[in-house]
Amino acid sequence: MIHADASHHRVVVVGAGFSGLASAITLAQQGHDVTVVEKHAIAGGRARVFEADGYRFDMGPSWYWMPDVIETFFQSAGTSVSEHFDLIRLDPSYRVWYADGPVNVPAGLEAVRDLFEEMEPGSSRSFDAFMKEAREKYELGMDEYVWKTGHSVSEFANPMNVVRSFGLSMFGSLSRHVKAFFSSERIQQLLEFPVLFLGSRAAQSPALYSLMNHADIALGTWYPVGGMYELVRALEKIATTSGVKFQFDTEVLEIMDDGRKVTNVRTSAGTMECDSVIAAADYNFVEQQLLHPKWRRYSAEYWDSRQMSPGALIYYLGLDTRVPELEHHNLYFDVPFNAHADKIYSEPGWPEEPLFYAAAPSKTDDNVAPEGHENLFILVPLAAGLADNREAQDDIWENILDRLSETSGIPIRDHIVYRREYTHANFEVDYNAFKGNAYGLANTLNQTAFLKPKMRSKLPGLFFAGQLTTPGPGVPPSLISGSVAAREANEWLTSLPKRKEAASS
Repeated sequence: MIHADASHHRVVVVGAGFSGLASAITLAQQGHDVTVVEKHAIAGGRARVFEADGYRFDMGPSWYWMPDVIETFFQSAGTSVSEHFDLIRLDPSYRVWYADGPVNVPAGLEAVRDLFEEMEPGSSRSFDAFMKEAREKYELGMDEYVWKTGHSVSEFANPMNVVRSFGLSMFGSLSRHVKAFFSSERIQQLLEFPVLFLGSRAAQSPALYSLMNHADIALGTWYPVGGMYELVRALEKIATTSGVKFQFDTEVLEIMDDGRKVTNVRTSAGTMECDSVIAAADYNFVEQQLLHPKWRRYSAEYWDSRQMSPGALIYYLGLDTRVPELEHHNLYFDVPFNAHADKIYSEPGWPEEPLFYAAAPSKTDDNVAPEGHENLFILVPLAAGLADNREAQDDIWENILDRLSETSGIPIRDHIVYRREYTHANFEVDYNAFKGNAYGLANTLNQTAFLKPKMRSKLPGLFFAGQLTTPGPGVPPSLISGSVAAREANEWLTSLPKRKEAASS
């Protein structure tokens, strides 16, 4: 049995992803004794990093959006982003490849307005109106909605918020909302694609999420020099400085209770006493595998009925040449958009002509590839629960190589010197990801806010954080989720009698 040396309340955080790190930092700075238990050898969760043959690959998130939210968290922890790493605003923000060639999406409202005017003459006034509403939704969401626990609808019934949302399109579909402003199919795709980060498609997402267009166009796309893992390093450093302890290479086997509240966490390294637990691992896995059945709020049938975000087929590639035609972020929309989306959401299956995303961070950062080489991260969104299929995966691989070679003018196959594939099965094994999901629950209207799985467990003292609870998928939302879960846990802990100092045994 592991005993804490201090008289503070003891908290175990399960998982060292963004939400786990955020909750650990917050609770430690509130005076609690916090230990993070992580099954992998390093922090980061889906945002881990690995190095091979001179290349450094971020394994998961590659878009640094909503820098205001990240900066707010750092400041709440008594520091700032600039004290830990440098940020570069990308311009263009990203390149979109269509069947007849690429379009660069530039940085800044004025430049994007000009681009849209080229695509749809006379659209400037619509653009201004659309972006004004997107900004108002973003400000309302960031000021109020994302910081709610989602325990009940009453949290969202503040009269002032109702007044602020008056006149805003909130509950119709995002797709319908975009079409009300623009007739250009390309503009529609550009404005709808950010909800992919929320694990959904525009036809099923509420119009509230046009707030993501403010994040994309107004706030911009940024890059932390050294890669996305620099954000993880910074959070781990803040946590350690705040007194958080880490146990890596340790799996949680059971969350134990005395019939009334959480009491212990049993791990592969032993059993730890605790007063509270933050479960920042996969919600389904924690409830279905680590808890006594009487504490499970949701049944297996409930989880099977949920619409999950897409899974992902990922390739990490090292090339022995540069690819001038690629930008840092590249979206390949050169095949029918809806045909692939249907294979994710309507008729789960393997797409014949996949949409895909290619990141080339070596365009911006010389630290991630040998000189004269290119670092490529390629992601194909797939239906959650779609089991690995070697033949289908090989077909997708060949299709992607053909299109990369055609658009770049370079025989990509001939220049691959490093390749690693990451599949549905890897997500399940590495992250206990339900149905191999990459982003959590899809942010559909009936899976938003108080309709998400609850942050507060039926087991007193246990709280959930991460992409399967509020506010949802993404790096900034995960930081918010960890902060809100920590707030809930702190309220619980302050209601308990203070522990007497215990000697280690």
